[in-house]
Amino acid sequence: MVGTRQFDETAVMQRALNVFRQKGLAATSMIDLAQATGVHRGSLYNAYGGKEAIFLSAFETYADDYMRGIRTALDQTDARAALAAFVETVLTSMTAGSPARGCLSTRTATEVDETPPAVQDRIRRWLDELQETIEIGLRRRCLADQLTLPPEEAARLLVTFTRGLAVMERVYHDEAQLRDISASLIRVLVRQAGKD
Repeated sequence: MVGTRQFDETAVMQRALNVFRQKGLAATSMIDLAQATGVHRGSLYNAYGGKEAIFLSAFETYADDYMRGIRTALDQTDARAALAAFVETVLTSMTAGSPARGCLSTRTATEVDETPPAVQDRIRRWLDELQETIEIGLRRRCLADQLTLPPEEAARLLVTFTRGLAVMERVYHDEAQLRDISASLIRVLVRQAGKD
């Protein structure tokens, strides 16, 4: 049947996502994607139109999974526990795999000179969505009352912090260091009991 995809799109997107995480958008070729997915280049072009469209489709899988993890992590009544779960979600996303897969959004954002405008726009919107998701999570279950900053400011700080954490992971490959840095931020963000 003409136009019918003869492959498991979910599996193909997951494999493509793995390639983009390992190599970055700029360094990934259609040959890389064809080899990783087991789908011929021509079929990938016919189904998606090219590398940028494949990236954007794979990025949606990444974004959905990431946001779901963030919402789950922040769904707690204790701010310290919520932020610890948030950091664990972020670090697990970055450090899973061998070699560690890093942070797709930060990696792509730092390739700015080589990143197509549609991808830059999607990364920008995703960062805004991430900040909003964190802010909403911090406003629930009385977490805001336990923070040293208003939820909007804390969310902005957490987005910026986690992008920096992704860069530190790429440079040092030291998960213990990332955890120590994260614990310091949590101590700064969460009010100590008995103090204003």
